[in-house]
Amino acid sequence: MNEQVDLTNCDREPIHIPGTVQPFGFLLGMLSDFSIALASENAPAFLGVGDLSDLLQRPLDTIVADGAMQAIRSRVDQLSGPDAVERAFGVALAPGGRPFDLAIHFSGAYLIVEAEPSVIEPDVHSGELVRLMLGRVRKTRGTTDLAQEAARQLKVLTGFDRVMVYRFHPDGSGEVIAEVASAGLESFLGLHYPASDIPKQARTLYLRNWLRIIADIDAVPARLKSTATHNAELLDLSMSVLRSVSPIHIEYLRNMGVRASMSVSILREGKLWGLFACHHYTPHHVSFERRTASELFGQMFSWILEGRERESDMAYETRAHQVQERLMESVTTHAHSTRAIIDFIGDYRKMIDCDGIAVWSEGEITLEGETPTESEVQELVGFINRTSPGRICASAEIAKVYASGESFRDRAAGFLAIPISRAPRDCLMFFRREVVRSVNWAGAPDKVYSEGPLGPRLTPRKSFEIWQETVAGQSKPWTQTDLRIAEGLRVTLLEVILQLSDLAARERRNAQERQELMIAELNHRVRNILSLVRGLVAQSKDTATSVEEFASVLGGRIQALARAHDQITNLNWAPVALRNLLESEAGAYLGSRAGRVRMDGPDVALDPKAFATLALVVHEMMTNSAKYGALADSTGQVQVIWRLDPGSSLVIDWKESGGPPVQPPSRRGFGTTIIERSVPFDLKGDAEIRFDLLGVQARFVIPANFVQAVPSIASAPSRLAAKAEETPRLSGTVLIVEDNLIIAMSAEVILLELGARHVETAASVNQAMKSIERAVPSFALLDINLGSENSIMVGHKLSELGVPFIFATGYGERAPIPPELSAAPVIQKPYTRELVEKALTTMTLDR
Repeated sequence: MNEQVDLTNCDREPIHIPGTVQPFGFLLGMLSDFSIALASENAPAFLGVGDLSDLLQRPLDTIVADGAMQAIRSRVDQLSGPDAVERAFGVALAPGGRPFDLAIHFSGAYLIVEAEPSVIEPDVHSGELVRLMLGRVRKTRGTTDLAQEAARQLKVLTGFDRVMVYRFHPDGSGEVIAEVASAGLESFLGLHYPASDIPKQARTLYLRNWLRIIADIDAVPARLKSTATHNAELLDLSMSVLRSVSPIHIEYLRNMGVRASMSVSILREGKLWGLFACHHYTPHHVSFERRTASELFGQMFSWILEGRERESDMAYETRAHQVQERLMESVTTHAHSTRAIIDFIGDYRKMIDCDGIAVWSEGEITLEGETPTESEVQELVGFINRTSPGRICASAEIAKVYASGESFRDRAAGFLAIPISRAPRDCLMFFRREVVRSVNWAGAPDKVYSEGPLGPRLTPRKSFEIWQETVAGQSKPWTQTDLRIAEGLRVTLLEVILQLSDLAARERRNAQERQELMIAELNHRVRNILSLVRGLVAQSKDTATSVEEFASVLGGRIQALARAHDQITNLNWAPVALRNLLESEAGAYLGSRAGRVRMDGPDVALDPKAFATLALVVHEMMTNSAKYGALADSTGQVQVIWRLDPGSSLVIDWKESGGPPVQPPSRRGFGTTIIERSVPFDLKGDAEIRFDLLGVQARFVIPANFVQAVPSIASAPSRLAAKAEETPRLSGTVLIVEDNLIIAMSAEVILLELGARHVETAASVNQAMKSIERAVPSFALLDINLGSENSIMVGHKLSELGVPFIFATGYGERAPIPPELSAAPVIQKPYTRELVEKALTTMTLDR
């Protein structure tokens, strides 16, 4: 029964120790004293000596001429490294004898000298030949054109019938990507050859020894012989230029019809990229000079190819790095670390060529492009975390490594997975779609052959018949550049996650510190406000003659502070225009008579502290004028003029005229005290008031450090020119949504005064919605901030029912009012009749 053998039989053959050399030259092996320990059996014929016994154990200098010995010793001194080979051309080994070309290298303990007769070619100079060849090659563009021109140049140099550029694929198989052949030869361009056609040990030799020639496959090799103390058959000929050929390879070439061949390695980054494969259909010997030029050309071609591919890779990687840098810049301002990885999914696709991408982060899946389904991705992530935890893994044929991938290979035949968390958990995956293609093989890649004439070995009698295969289930392969970019992205994302985690921790600490600071500041301000209100209450009661007068005076003073605070907070505690303060007070107290207050002065703004202090002063001045001074009758006027003195302090002059005769007060009340002492005490400025018979006059000086002169302050449209509008009256039942009982009671009084017949009060959204269900109100006043909730939902409900309403906010609050409710007026608390009336004038009350 015949033994079944396949192409992998070649892998077991020790091709580097064949024990023979090709007969177009001879080999000598010497010890450190230059005594000959071994030689090829054809050496005596080349050297003109009797037989091997006349060579073995003799010193080399007794065999060759002095000039030859000197040339050999010189080359030996230049050898560096285990795979170094030195050359010498046109060396006469015997005095007056024919010249030989020499290749000299070390093999273990032996110095190896190989010699072949020189081919005299006066016009051939290897360096010049290579220079001309490279000049033509460099003019090409693209890898295919580069390879095609290189093949053409090598064919011209060596004279082979066919020169091919053979490129290896990641799976070890090869493809002919360029070819130049003599007329009448069948083309091999585009053919694929299985990985087993070039066994592993042959690939290793291609890495070490750039050039390999077989001059005649039918030539009888010369055996190596040695003395009894040495074993020539075990001599390592990896770096030999004459090493004879494996019988299996001879049979392989014979079945292709090839009688001579040569290969020149093409390396990239120290790895075997491909070969120049040269075939001749008759015996063909190439001189050592031309072979040396061919080897040098192969090395230079490798560097040119590497440079061009590296340029392409660098452009690809540069693009990825640019995206990576933008990602780092963007993510540092990202507010949510849990979303940061997902939010930049579009940027990842710009870094690595793919058809789809999936992010598995903190238990959530995000997909983009052509990908498996969420459940399929989840199962794939589990598989990756079990089999390749913490490292990048990639495959261009997913079903080969993950059996369940067969079901979605049409959408994602290839995947590249990048772990993006410390523990095997989160993952970023790139997918490439299936690329179905036809591959022309030079013989079936997995065909099995029977035992042949050489025994249980390969007999590839028909292994070069074209065999076409449709390849499915594979994607475009992932390159080393893809993997480098993936590794860079992995490191970047881990760094991003760490930065965001640190940032989130810092933000939590800062937020806690800010909260503590805000609470302390709020406590301080509330205490100050309460102390101020307590003082206003205590001082106001002394001058009031009735409860109604007390409430009116106290309310006016508190409201003046509220208006000032409102204007300050509207500008985020920035300086506020003096003109705004005067217009606000005049409009609030005089209404349609506000035009009787005339103002003139440069555009200046006051520091918030000075603004609040002056607000009380102006309020008292305006109130006194309306009660007792120029504004008490229908003819008087108030003129307020301000200027900046040479020291940039603000000087404000208040002049009343045309009113009733002025009677100086019989005693100093709290209002007069505020006017005279607030500015000097709080602001370290000056205040003076004179009760002249024809009208009160006052001067206030605000220090420069509280004053800011501005080119133009865009104040609100002047309220002094506003016309009095009739305030619509309320009717029926109205709704107040307010979570503070005292404030709700105050608002209830105001709404009843404005015509409401009944007032419903709700302290929460739930209570408000129930109240609306019971009876739809004719109007509503909604406090936006209700503690842990807001009244926006109530506003939406009232808007649906067509019920007019007003929003109210506290001091300094930012009202989160959605665009669809932006038409509703917004007022600032505390509630006053004037504020509510003003808001009602902008509304239509038709219920």
